Amino acid sequence: MSGRPCKIAIAGTHSTGKTTFMRRLQDELVRRGLRPAYVHDSAVNARELGFPILRDHTFESTAWIMAEAIRLETVASLTADVILVDRPVPDALGYLSAALRVTHRVLPPGRLERLEAICAAWVGEYDMMLVTELDPAVPIGPGRDDDNLFRAAAAEEIAAIMGRLAPDAMVVRSTDAEEALRCAIAVAKRDRASA
Repeated sequence: MSGRPCKIAIAGTHSTGKTTFMRRLQDELVRRGLRPAYVHDSAVNARELGFPILRDHTFESTAWIMAEAIRLETVASLTADVILVDRPVPDALGYLSAALRVTHRVLPPGRLERLEAICAAWVGEYDMMLVTELDPAVPIGPGRDDDNLFRAAAAEEIAAIMGRLAPDAMVVRSTDAEEALRCAIAVAKRDRASA
């Protein structure tokens, strides 16, 4: 493959439509003759290895999820011309920040800042970033963590981190996902046309 693939990422708390959005985008890009790769959340894999997740997130679980996301995105660049990232690197930091907040824990000095530095360095790799907005009226999906307090805290922390690191990220609400889809398709087509 020649040229750098286009990377489109979506962040946000669970059950806000990220995966549905990315699957629709993937289908649209395939229909237009592009070769998208879908990189998904690694938290399930982290839990299977024994790392604590969600409200129990730790520095180590967050560092592992970030490193795994970077690895998966990099591997996808070998064959895809568009990489769709469901939960980019900053998303993991948002979940850790929410976990620390709702459980009243703190990390030793410098650790949170080092994770944010990784996010700040990697966020430039994304050609388009989107962040979902939590609609409390939309129920949590089946089989998902049903802690609404943590879900809301994660939404707030992810939004704050994205505001600092990716202030131009497009906010995706349940009412305007179609516009976000059109914009993402345009970014992927424009990027591939210039490659």
